[in-house]
Amino acid sequence: MATQLIEFAFKGNRKEFFLWDAEEPPRLHASVIVEADRGEDLGRIHSVGDLAEHRCGGCSHGCGSARPERKVLRNATADEERRAADIRGQDEDTRRKVMEKVKQHGLIMKVSDAEWQWDHRKLTIYFTAERRVDFRALVRDLAAAFRTRIELKQIGVRDEAKRLSGIGRCGREYCSASWLPELRPVNLQVAKDQRLSLNPSQISGACGRLMCCLRYEHEFYAQARKRFPKEGRVLVTTRGEEKVVSNDIFNDRVTLRGTDGETRIVPLGDLKSEIERRSPLAVERIDDEPDLDDGSDDTDNGVDAVLDLADEAPADARGQTADGNGEPAKPDPTRRSHRRRGRRGGRRSRPGGDAK
Repeated sequence: MATQLIEFAFKGNRKEFFLWDAEEPPRLHASVIVEADRGEDLGRIHSVGDLAEHRCGGCSHGCGSARPERKVLRNATADEERRAADIRGQDEDTRRKVMEKVKQHGLIMKVSDAEWQWDHRKLTIYFTAERRVDFRALVRDLAAAFRTRIELKQIGVRDEAKRLSGIGRCGREYCSASWLPELRPVNLQVAKDQRLSLNPSQISGACGRLMCCLRYEHEFYAQARKRFPKEGRVLVTTRGEEKVVSNDIFNDRVTLRGTDGETRIVPLGDLKSEIERRSPLAVERIDDEPDLDDGSDDTDNGVDAVLDLADEAPADARGQTADGNGEPAKPDPTRRSHRRRGRRGGRRSRPGGDAK
């Protein structure tokens, strides 16, 4: 009899892995009694088979290389499922009672949720706080009030949104609560790379942090923009010098503005053909654009074309421009030399200076 790995889902999108000793795995979303901390708990099957094995090594809550030790005990009966539903109904009342205890102790913390274990042997309280909270006295008070084992867990605001779930501005459930396996950090640079508004109220989620979708969409924008010239760059096309105003990565179009102020929209393939007819080297420069995260600003880097320097006037070793006869230009005696003075120098070292 082979031991199988099964992923279970509990309240608040909490997921854990357990071992199943039976030959056939239970069906998905079935209610099963599993081993818990000093007792038993009821969960629903989230994934089995190869998917569970894959998620075990890749998810943030995964077991990694070491397999879990806790096992599945049995399938839940109808009475046990009704008991679990009654317990879930008690969680909100418990949370309110905990909030009253927090106010009595004068602690600066927000109680997000309370979760009873199925056998009522453990009560887990989730809270958020900006600083470290000394809740030892609170735990003793709660243990005396509820007569069970109390566990307080401090979570972040993004984890709170994942646990409580909700509807985002897109009209769908939060990505963190529905399908996103791991909450990766999101910084303001990903919003800049995607040319989004930097107003925090427009790019922040319900938790007050930057939206999670900015992170997993960033790779697409980074790869797509490598094919386009940067905004602000000046290109030499069949119409002369034109400045890149914007790029449409979804329709492969580039908006250009000429020296006369006229604006036109050109497909990316046609733009590269126009530039190649004027200067093949410029097309290579467009294809070899640096990544978006390099921090460089190529707005005023000049024209993407081969410059002819044959008409520039020669200069001597001292940087003086030659005259029309090819002779080095003589220095102007009336022009005052801008020589840097040292601490011990000054006028003392100049010819004709007053010596003291």
